[in-house]
Amino acid sequence: MRTSSAYQPRYGVTRWLDERLPLLRFAYDSFVVYPTPKNLNYWWTFGGVLAFFLVVQLVTGIVLAMHYTPHADYAFDSVEHIMRNVNYGWLLRYMHANGASMFFLAVYLHMFRSMYYGSYKAPREVLWILGVIIYLLMMATAFMGYVLPWGQMSFWGATVITNLFGAIPLVGESLVSWLWGGFAIDNPTLNRFFSLHYLFPFVIVGVVALHVWALHVSGNNNPVGIRSRPNQDMVPFHPYYTVKDGFALSLVVLVYAALVFYAPNLLGHADNYIPANPLVTPAHIVPEWYLLPFYAILRAIPDKLGGVIAMFGAIGVLFFLPWLDKSEVRSARFRPWFRPLFFVFLADCLLLGYLGARTPEGIYVVLARLGTAYYFAHFLIILPLLGRLEPRMKLPTSIAAPIGRGAPA
Repeated sequence: MRTSSAYQPRYGVTRWLDERLPLLRFAYDSFVVYPTPKNLNYWWTFGGVLAFFLVVQLVTGIVLAMHYTPHADYAFDSVEHIMRNVNYGWLLRYMHANGASMFFLAVYLHMFRSMYYGSYKAPREVLWILGVIIYLLMMATAFMGYVLPWGQMSFWGATVITNLFGAIPLVGESLVSWLWGGFAIDNPTLNRFFSLHYLFPFVIVGVVALHVWALHVSGNNNPVGIRSRPNQDMVPFHPYYTVKDGFALSLVVLVYAALVFYAPNLLGHADNYIPANPLVTPAHIVPEWYLLPFYAILRAIPDKLGGVIAMFGAIGVLFFLPWLDKSEVRSARFRPWFRPLFFVFLADCLLLGYLGARTPEGIYVVLARLGTAYYFAHFLIILPLLGRLEPRMKLPTSIAAPIGRGAPA
């Protein structure tokens, strides 16, 4: 951790600003000379990718809000107006919709990388918790944004999810009425969701700033998972990682552009191009793909309250991950039992995502219950046991030392 700044203002204006508000000093110390472990691989580039898509979502969302009408009678038509009459409105909407998918794809890769390399372990617990808070805010923002087009899937998705709060004892019915703004999903509901959907991204920006601050206090983890020596194992963030992050971002943007220009509706649902109709229920109600694993967990439990508890518990358990994993070894490279079980857990999450898009009947229900059981078992049973029973492997003396898979200690 740096104790003094290396920034030296060269010009009169920068010296004047630095004495009064050292923004340039903060940027220089945080993103130019910030000492970074020299062995970070491409899995560490998704932080920059996430920053890029956060900006994309903010800019496109603000412009779209200028043309959107948050009224139940006009919302669907205002989206069609954006698509057909606003200059490049179709591009802005497709960038915003597919940007949300790319945002979640990047955050899932970022989270699974953190799990694999143990980046949530001490002293980075607060860093991890802030990341989970960002994830929760993203889910809430995405759900409310999905309602705004006021198509069939938007309306009925909102109906299903908001009705879940009715299962909460004592306050459930009152909470649902407050969310709806009345006794059914209608114009007050749409106004509430539009207001919060516009507000939450700025809250996310604030928590992201705290996340970056916490990262700079505790320092980066690395693929080996051992402490980096300040001089021998570090390089400045620029140009080493700005170039690396830029290359990775360019590849991600190519995929993003392919979605926007060649398959903009690939990840959407056709029913959302039908105006919302409270009298016609779609044959199969599904949320966006990035919420499907939790939707599968919700439907796997036969009891409504139990399903709600399981769904929110699946997210809540992530907050306690730094304390559930009791192993002193961070990186999965040196955890012979954890490594294969991590990939089993990853496969289980993918299975739950697949099952969330299927109809809740037959073998799909059985598999969803098994997947849900294993999801919680991974956190509540497997990780605590591995911390006690897993054999210790010899760690390298530094991140610069030649290493293989490690050897038993």
